[in-house]
Amino acid sequence: MYPQLNLAAVEGPVATFKTNKGDFAIKLFPKQAPKTVENFLGLVAKNYYDGIIFHRVIKDFMIQGGDPTGTGMGGQSLWGTPFEDEFSNELFNIRGALSMANAGPATNGSQFFIVQNQNMPAQMEEQMVAAGYPKEIIEAYRQGGTPWLDHRHTVFGQVVSGMEIVDEIANVETGIQDKPVEDVVIKTIEVSE
Repeated sequence: MYPQLNLAAVEGPVATFKTNKGDFAIKLFPKQAPKTVENFLGLVAKNYYDGIIFHRVIKDFMIQGGDPTGTGMGGQSLWGTPFEDEFSNELFNIRGALSMANAGPATNGSQFFIVQNQNMPAQMEEQMVAAGYPKEIIEAYRQGGTPWLDHRHTVFGQVVSGMEIVDEIANVETGIQDKPVEDVVIKTIEVSE
């Protein structure tokens, strides 16, 4: 029912991010977010992300990349135009989630972020209970996450290995606009089934 909580049973490609800080792997969810996964895999196949930096890194929140300009202002989808959100009641912005960055509804392009938060604010749990979140998901959020981004950003993957590398990236020194002082580079992304 909730793919992020049972990753071994999920069929889907795995994207291994090879960075100058180490590697981490993400299982993608084409069943729940078909167009978003198609966009991501299509860009990977074109080597779109090779050499791109994580341009925005906020400790205990997320690491963001996917903009070839490295500014947070650029990048475009596989089709050259923004595309719609794909919100699923089966996917959530728990710790380790891969989600699309956007500038509002239906503005998806090439940018993405990985949720790194380890300390979800306590008051969020009450809000999730009130909103009718499933018990299993509330439990998962106790390990961290950003529930306030649910149904605002399309979740389309989940870290399956190398979360310590994501944490290491999240802890780098940053400067203006949360940009790492020393570039954190995606050398390439390899996809396996």
